[in-house]
Amino acid sequence: MKLAFVLLVLTTFRCEAQKPIVYDAGKYVIYRDSVVQGKYVGRAVSAREIVSNYKSPANEFKNADITFKFSINGKDNEMKSGIDHHFVCHPVNGFCETPVIEFGKQLNEAKTTNSYLPANTKLKIRVDMKDVLDELKNKGYYTTFNGEKIYQSDFKGLYVAGSSEPLTWDFDNLVNHPKLQLHDDDSDGIYEATLKMNDTEEVNATDGQWKLSRDVSAFPSYSSDYKISDAVYNLALEEMIKAVEPDSTFRTGKEWAGVWTRDISYSIILSMAHLQPQVAKYSLLRKVNKKKKIIQDTGTGGAWPVSTDRMIWAVAAWELFKVTGDKDWLQEAYIIIKNSIEADSNTCYDKETGLVKGESSFLDWREQTYPKWMQPVDIAESECLGTNAVHYQANLVLSKMASLLNESSVAAKHMLVAKKIKEGINKYLWLPKQKYYGQFLYGRNYKIVSPRSEALGEALSVIFDIAGTERQKQILSNTPVSSFGITCIYPQIPGIPPYHNNAVWPFVQAYWLWAAAKTGNEKAVMQSIAAIYRPAALFVTNKENFVASNGDFLGTQINSSNMLWSLSGSISIVDNVLFGIHFNENSLVFEPFVPEALRGKRSLRNFKYREAVLNIEMQGYGNQIAGFELDGHLLNEPKIPCDLKGKHTVKILLANNKLAKQQVNLVADYTTLPMPDVVYKEGKLEWQPIGGAKRYRILRNGRPVDSLNETSYSVRVGVYTEYQVIAVDQNRIESFASEPIVVSDINSIRTYEMEDFSNAANYPYEGYSGRGFTEINDSKNTSLSIPINIQSDGEYYIDFRYANGNGPTNTENKCAVRTLKLDDTVVGTCLFPQRGKDEWSNWGYSNSIKVMLSKGKHKITIVYEASNENMNGAVNQAMIDNVRLVPANKG
Repeated sequence: MKLAFVLLVLTTFRCEAQKPIVYDAGKYVIYRDSVVQGKYVGRAVSAREIVSNYKSPANEFKNADITFKFSINGKDNEMKSGIDHHFVCHPVNGFCETPVIEFGKQLNEAKTTNSYLPANTKLKIRVDMKDVLDELKNKGYYTTFNGEKIYQSDFKGLYVAGSSEPLTWDFDNLVNHPKLQLHDDDSDGIYEATLKMNDTEEVNATDGQWKLSRDVSAFPSYSSDYKISDAVYNLALEEMIKAVEPDSTFRTGKEWAGVWTRDISYSIILSMAHLQPQVAKYSLLRKVNKKKKIIQDTGTGGAWPVSTDRMIWAVAAWELFKVTGDKDWLQEAYIIIKNSIEADSNTCYDKETGLVKGESSFLDWREQTYPKWMQPVDIAESECLGTNAVHYQANLVLSKMASLLNESSVAAKHMLVAKKIKEGINKYLWLPKQKYYGQFLYGRNYKIVSPRSEALGEALSVIFDIAGTERQKQILSNTPVSSFGITCIYPQIPGIPPYHNNAVWPFVQAYWLWAAAKTGNEKAVMQSIAAIYRPAALFVTNKENFVASNGDFLGTQINSSNMLWSLSGSISIVDNVLFGIHFNENSLVFEPFVPEALRGKRSLRNFKYREAVLNIEMQGYGNQIAGFELDGHLLNEPKIPCDLKGKHTVKILLANNKLAKQQVNLVADYTTLPMPDVVYKEGKLEWQPIGGAKRYRILRNGRPVDSLNETSYSVRVGVYTEYQVIAVDQNRIESFASEPIVVSDINSIRTYEMEDFSNAANYPYEGYSGRGFTEINDSKNTSLSIPINIQSDGEYYIDFRYANGNGPTNTENKCAVRTLKLDDTVVGTCLFPQRGKDEWSNWGYSNSIKVMLSKGKHKITIVYEASNENMNGAVNQAMIDNVRLVPANKG
């Protein structure tokens, strides 16, 4: 059997060159029945079978140069960014060992050329921690390279991060990798770990063959002149069946049991609403809490409100209603969405910009898409393209639901909210030179826009009509796209391994495909279809993601087969694009888009719409309909009414219209420069030279003030001012901006110790200022007031120094939330995100809230209200050290 399989694949490869090409992507080619990428071939033997000889090449040429860094408590705290240990692993009898490396002192062995790491090499890593341990014992804390203090009580473990698997640069998740933790078993101060490098046993190779083994007859049956298209569709249908749990809810992937709000929602919108409406409903209801609010189940710093993209649930719920027409579901979903949006509007809507705060939608690994300096609270304050597109559409959905339920005032209110978000996106995130939207607004008190593109957000801005007609076309023609598909962000971030950085996600590609079809961009449509067919045919499964630079599934930080949103996107190629099936509140409409390269006859039989079953036949190409028949009767509109019952035949004749030429911005792989690491010393900003930098841009309070070649910049001390530095390369591409450096006359900043106004907490935590700190939770100190005396009228920033050790920085759901009042008037919401599991001596600042204060006496109050309930519901706790009052700089 194996020999026959190999001969079949080899014969396929020899024959491909004789076949007409459907699409040539340069690095791979699509034929009617196969995908060819170099020596690799994925071929559809029939509509029910795919064979592939693809094997990941990742292990064949693993470099012997190992780059790594040590980490206390899973934080990037050993050495400055960009300074790593370099060790050349030359194993003897399958084993090699580093010298004993002193923590904080770089090991920098000379790199080799063409030196490869043998498979299954065991590497022992050793580090001398004696100096660190002595400081912890004698001082009670260890001071890191950047001046931060790690207290003895907060020392939880030592880990190693790095570039070669099983090493990872994902510091936030090191604590979830026990084999990356080093141990001192003999208490001599030398910590060790032995790792298996280039592990061929863990290579997630494809099975090489897929045969349909499940009964898919309950679902639509697709047939065309393109065998590869038919087989990929059936593969997705079978994997969809496998993705349903015994309790009739979705699982997100083969290795990911469970229901995740954003995963199921994006999948339901793509195709699961009409293919699995009951499972979609059960899955959505699993993501609703007892208070009838949508659950934010993942995200930085304790989930909501650091992450706020749970509202994509609303768009999925609306899609489900359009498919089913279920009035009970409409009423139930309406209450849930209304409650959730009200909580968000109280907590994370920015009244100045009109935008919504919170982490980028689905891009929830901090260092994968954000500058390393950004703490959870900084991410909570960012205003991101994709997340704002989601909130715009969620408010629009709520408005439409309210209209159907005769709630006219609610409908009007949220139509205006949606309009304000849309205006904010177009005002603050549009990049006129690039002709697409920027990634997000980021910073501290003075935010700037990141000029990176963000693929999902760009697509949603088109699909949801946030961008006007002309801008929609510009987005599709100008947003950078790689040879293997559209990357999550572009350009890439240096030193960050593939996952959201340097990766293509098929479900994102599917939304980009929808946007391309909407704007009539035939090149982008065909490129997107090919970018989804290629990995499905070669890997014979719907992977979660793959490396953008080489198209391989191996090399991303996490991956999964049988991935729900990937397979949902694959199905949507046929249902939502080629046949152009879209659902309205009371009808099904057809807006087909068939690229000329895929011209011909195709059918979609057994397509269920409410109480009707449609057998659909279509021929031709283009995006215009020349004729539309229902049961032999020619109709004026390509529309099926919602009250149609029984079996019916639909015939569509396309006009074979030539579409106007539009472009795809196909770009080479590109990584920006590292951001400068800036310090302030005696009236100067200083930073180390960045290799490849041609200029450094200086920002003051978010505005460019200078551009220079030097690595220092003189500044004046006065009113509170934030400075940032950006490295610019020879192509004028910018790095991320450095962490804001505050230059201020210390006498202008007023600090009030919380223990002076409330009882000090009795915990053995360290690192606080003054005489102590105050605990807040949902039953203790639920209202704390601080009297202040203002010397002059003006705008001021208010923030709090706090600790929250209730969870790690990247998971769980215990972000503390409080309402801030000034003289009994609500002025904002204070966020106290998690800063590290059980790290209660790890102090940082909350978000800043800008207020106008007149000269004289005032009262600042933080209070726990019903709207402050977080996703945990039970734990809403933090320690408050002090409150800081900073005069705003108008310059």
